[in-house]
Amino acid sequence: MKEVILCKYGEIVLKGLNRGSFESVLLGNLRRRLAPAGRFDIYVSQSTAYIEPLDENADLDEALRRAQKVFGFVSLSKAVVTEKNMDAVLAAAKEYLPEFLAGAKSFRAEAKRSDKSFPAKSPEIAAQVGGAILDVMPKIKVDLEHPDVTVWVEIREHGAYIHAGSIKGAGGIPAGFAGKALLLLSGGIDSPVAGYMMAKRGAALEAIHFESFPYTSERAKEKVLELAGQVAEYSGHIKVNVISLTKIQETLVKTCDEEYFTLILRRFMMRLATRLAHKNGCMALITGESLGQVASQTMEALTVTDAVVDMPVFRPCIGMDKEEIITIARNINTFDTSILPFEDCCTVFTPRHPKTRPEIEKVKEQEEKLDIAALEDEAFLSIEEHYISIAGK
Repeated sequence: MKEVILCKYGEIVLKGLNRGSFESVLLGNLRRRLAPAGRFDIYVSQSTAYIEPLDENADLDEALRRAQKVFGFVSLSKAVVTEKNMDAVLAAAKEYLPEFLAGAKSFRAEAKRSDKSFPAKSPEIAAQVGGAILDVMPKIKVDLEHPDVTVWVEIREHGAYIHAGSIKGAGGIPAGFAGKALLLLSGGIDSPVAGYMMAKRGAALEAIHFESFPYTSERAKEKVLELAGQVAEYSGHIKVNVISLTKIQETLVKTCDEEYFTLILRRFMMRLATRLAHKNGCMALITGESLGQVASQTMEALTVTDAVVDMPVFRPCIGMDKEEIITIARNINTFDTSILPFEDCCTVFTPRHPKTRPEIEKVKEQEEKLDIAALEDEAFLSIEEHYISIAGK
């Protein structure tokens, strides 16, 4: 029997005249993601991407795992394909489905006939398949309301496809379709979630991470690169730019009033991120900020930090509480890495009483004590580039 994977579109089906552009990006992402799993024929028909192995070395289970994390699909099914006649369908159902029904007490058979030239209608197809299953598994019961397993027969353009239900896809639209954005990636819980959420809305991701060696360790940087790899499972490859803030932070401690340390540091981060974004063709910044979560995330503080930026700043977590963010972090497998106890530059030289409702003119007065351009230039020269690939996973 020939097994394939059916990947069904989500909102792409609503895209009208530019749907082809979405499909092109989606299929490119899918092909790149599946390449390490073997050789596959990947094509589109009837709002579904088909993944067919081209040789026995192709790992269909690995392909399914990878395809489940490609933005653009709402459901995926591993199915057996057979000829479009009832004898072939019933024979395949008897052979293929018992493995998926083992241990189940009840089942229901459903059918969908996209090819209207097929002589049997959907209710008839479902009834005959249900009967075939009972022939080989007489102890299982039919339950139309609350079955343990629902089996499907889909009569499509290229054949009849039989499967035992679907798994949830990543949803969203293809990563990269909406342009590139720069993610401010810390070692915390929120920023990896923010990157994931914007990739789900079509953003290609590049990242910037700020370190403060020797106040932050090499292991702290490795943790961030690990987080980038976990986000890349969904977004695709990510370049992470690491910039040192050590000189800036040491200068702030010597020069500025303590209550303004965090705000001025955040403005440096946003300046450096904006400069890098322009240099590398990013159209927006992404942060993991959530309104009111910490002192630097009040409306007044965000206004002060955004004042040095000349491009959109996307904050997909802004209206979420911590539990909502943690739920997503667990789902995308970043939470356990995020809570590893390694230093973050934002926890170095933290003021005892930071300003929560700053006035921008007073922040500027503090910055007048600094040679901002020189500090920024020195920090920018410290950039280390790390290319995070998921090809070997």
